[in-house]
Amino acid sequence: MKRRWPVIERALQETGLNYSLHFTAGKGHASRLVDDAALKGYRYILGIGGDGTNHEIVNGLANQNHAPITDFHYALLPAGSGNDWAREYNLSNDPLTRLQALKNPITKFQDLGLIHFLDSEGQSCQRFFVNVAGMAYDGFIGKKLLENKVTNRLQYLVLVMKYLFEYKLTPARITFDGQTAEDDFYTINVGLCRYSGGGMQFVPQAVPDDGLFALTFARKVSKLTVLLQTGRFYKGTLLKHPRIEGFQAKAISVEALGGTPTLLEADGEFLGETPVRIEMLEKQLRVVL
Repeated sequence: MKRRWPVIERALQETGLNYSLHFTAGKGHASRLVDDAALKGYRYILGIGGDGTNHEIVNGLANQNHAPITDFHYALLPAGSGNDWAREYNLSNDPLTRLQALKNPITKFQDLGLIHFLDSEGQSCQRFFVNVAGMAYDGFIGKKLLENKVTNRLQYLVLVMKYLFEYKLTPARITFDGQTAEDDFYTINVGLCRYSGGGMQFVPQAVPDDGLFALTFARKVSKLTVLLQTGRFYKGTLLKHPRIEGFQAKAISVEALGGTPTLLEADGEFLGETPVRIEMLEKQLRVVL
């Protein structure tokens, strides 16, 4: 971001938008800045950053009590390493192109998900998500990536392959809209949008505003099988594999069946572990395209 900031600042000035600028100073700061802006009466929020910044801003909007979340207009200028949520909406990462689009904005409302889970100390927590929540191997990767700062897609893929051989499948039960699945799951993904992990499509059936979560899970598969399916991750054809199932559901819960909890991440941020319960909040976020 520091390297790109001079270009972004110049684009802001050339576009002629009126704005008040605030830089984040650490994890969670973006949410606090949004709450403060809402308190002061701001209703147009522009985020500049990647999926982590996007996640924090959306949580700030959803958690503030100063105005209904639907009163806010939210735009993102993609400036991260993954930009998966922005990919769903085909948002340009060229600062001038993206900012010029805001002068004649198109808006649409997107659904949000609310996750109830346990943190690392066993305390009950909740968090909103705007893109994809992942459990099992995805949660394991999220926790491991806390040890490494990922700066590009290649580095992410290398680490994902490395951690694949460390991961041990654990049994879990998924309950969704009256149906139940029990197995040693390799991965469990719940999506509002299609892309995660730098352009992969674990939930290719996701629609951001249909009032349903896209649910995909992979039952027990070998690690060689996972590697051989890499091409499907990017092509959106993952559900053609016989051991991978896809559904759409209004509410989803996941609980561990053994002594080892199933780990959880959302929008690329590690959150905690099972038991997990996910609620649908329809058309809550006004997105400026």
